Amino acid sequence: MSVLAKRKPAASVSKFFKEMRFELRKVAWPSRQEIITSTIVVIVAVVIITLFVGGLDYLLARIWRLLTRTF
Repeated sequence: MSVLAKRKPAASVSKFFKEMRFELRKVAWPSRQEIITSTIVVIVAVVIITLFVGGLDYLLARIWRLLTRTF
């Protein structure tokens, strides 16, 4: 009987990593150009959403100050 057979947790961890490597070989990895394009799309979307939320925050803060101003 081998050492790995006696220690079941170690054998199951080893089996897990072997199966994980096998499954990762089946993954369709994106090309470099797809990654660059996706990254640019995400950055542009984040900038647009940030500008929108920042502008909305500024506008609502100004309205709130006008409504709560004491005379």
